[in-house]
Amino acid sequence: MMQRLAVSTSQIQGESLTLTQAQFHYLGRVLRLQKGDRFIALDGQGGAWLAILDQKTAQLADKLDFDGELPVAVHLIVAMPKGSGFEEIVRQGTELGVASFQPVWSDRTLLKPSEHKRQRWRRIVAEAAEQCERAVVPTVNDPIPLHQALQNRSDTTAPGYIAAARSPQTAPLLTVLSPQTQQLTLVTGPEGGWTDSELADAIALGFQPVSLGKRILRAVTAPVAALGAIAAYYESPSILKQ
Repeated sequence: MMQRLAVSTSQIQGESLTLTQAQFHYLGRVLRLQKGDRFIALDGQGGAWLAILDQKTAQLADKLDFDGELPVAVHLIVAMPKGSGFEEIVRQGTELGVASFQPVWSDRTLLKPSEHKRQRWRRIVAEAAEQCERAVVPTVNDPIPLHQALQNRSDTTAPGYIAAARSPQTAPLLTVLSPQTQQLTLVTGPEGGWTDSELADAIALGFQPVSLGKRILRAVTAPVAALGAIAAYYESPSILKQ
């Protein structure tokens, strides 16, 4: 399997790719590539090229067509779990096709991530995009309060769902998805779940409560389970034909 490397569009000038010191070290010392060896360069915005290593630069040869994106743009709003849980979410969420991540503080959120941790999230996302052959690297926004994230939804006409295990208004997630949807927002909660006021606020802002099954899922498991269901739905042959 050919190695993949996420780069910035600012590093590309015509058919030449200028490598950072870290990227050159990774290709040469970690992957043991030598001058003339080939790898795949991904610009994170949909562009992919076959690249040929040449000292601290690379020559971009053939443009590649990577089809690793979901048919629907999924924007994930997540109440940050404790410890390294959000790292698991961004890694697996990237593999499952998430377009953007919005970490939030909720009434039961304890994590206060440093700038170093936020930069680590973005590195994890880039690495995961390389690993799973996505040409687009998802955006990881800085944490904001839940209410602000709910209000900031870019397209209020697109569906918004909030995972709520015990709300009487919930419907199974798979029963509310639509083949015509171009983008959607999914919100998952913290350890202990949403408070009544948080759930009421989300509903008032147009988010539909959904259930992810009969079992109570961990804060790290819930977004991954929901994303797996969404990806399976939108990539099923019957839906793709519609």
